[in-house]
Amino acid sequence: MQKTAKWKAFLLGSVIAVGLAGCSGSGSSSVNGESKSTYPDKPITIVAPSGAGGGWDRTARTFSKVMTDSQLIDETITVENKPGGGGTVFIADYVAQDSANDYKLFTGSPPVLINNLKKEGNSPFGYKDTTPLAQLTKDYGSIVVRADSEYNDLQSLVDALKKDPAKITFAGGSGPGSMYHLVSILPAYESGADHKAIKYVSYDGTGEAMAALLGGNAGAIATDASSVLEYVKAGQVKVLAVASPERLGGELENVPTMKELGIDAEFMIWRGIFGPKEMSEGALSFWNEKIAAMVETEEWKTAMKTNGWESDYKNSEDFTAFLDKQNEQIAELLKALDMAK
Repeated sequence: MQKTAKWKAFLLGSVIAVGLAGCSGSGSSSVNGESKSTYPDKPITIVAPSGAGGGWDRTARTFSKVMTDSQLIDETITVENKPGGGGTVFIADYVAQDSANDYKLFTGSPPVLINNLKKEGNSPFGYKDTTPLAQLTKDYGSIVVRADSEYNDLQSLVDALKKDPAKITFAGGSGPGSMYHLVSILPAYESGADHKAIKYVSYDGTGEAMAALLGGNAGAIATDASSVLEYVKAGQVKVLAVASPERLGGELENVPTMKELGIDAEFMIWRGIFGPKEMSEGALSFWNEKIAAMVETEEWKTAMKTNGWESDYKNSEDFTAFLDKQNEQIAELLKALDMAK
């Protein structure tokens, strides 16, 4: 079917990141008449555009810790949470106030693109209003229910949605038409259920969405697989399926992929670091060098295992080219789902 082909083309080749940005007025000095950057020469802030506990927050804190522990940077790095609108509130303020601030970076993922392209609650700003610095990791979408849920496998949940698409409320840490919304409707879409009738409630980050699930305000959540590991270990949730090319390891080694269950799709969630659109050449060069070095450190490799992430590094140039391509794919997908602006 044509719609399935669109999903496969997008999902098989997509990665659904993190973002980081810097503060204005990078220092410089003159050596033999030539200007030399002294960046960074003061503390740096990394913003997670969500509440605590979600993928953006964990990425920002992991990045900050590894940069410090590996002694790749001497300046203090502070992480701030700026929730609101699935990242749309922060990026509007960032573009307006920090477009040349080399000392304020942020973490991002596919919502940086999707929020700018979707119909509902869209943002006038996107990745082209920033300087993409690096893709850091990849993760995969998952469908999760409480441990005491009546649904023990994805098929039983899909069957319920076929009978009544509005029976189960899905929660997610991004807005309507955004990343987790797409993950939540994927099984229904591929199985012939009315995906447009599914009830989806958005929260500011996976932490809040998980609280809604555990508190009985949602029947299921769509999220990235790595964000549920602690809840799986605690026996609080069941992961019904992951949208990865093959089974994941560790706590999720017995969880089937969507492909195994007849849903021929993958949903990769990238995370990366972004800076301001008018970032100085000195700052951009600094981060390209330091991030490339960071992903080779033992501290970074340990952090990947601890968080259940896969390192998937792209430098600024390659990351920007990837975003250009994925932006076109997402626009096509949202149009097919009648979610494009």
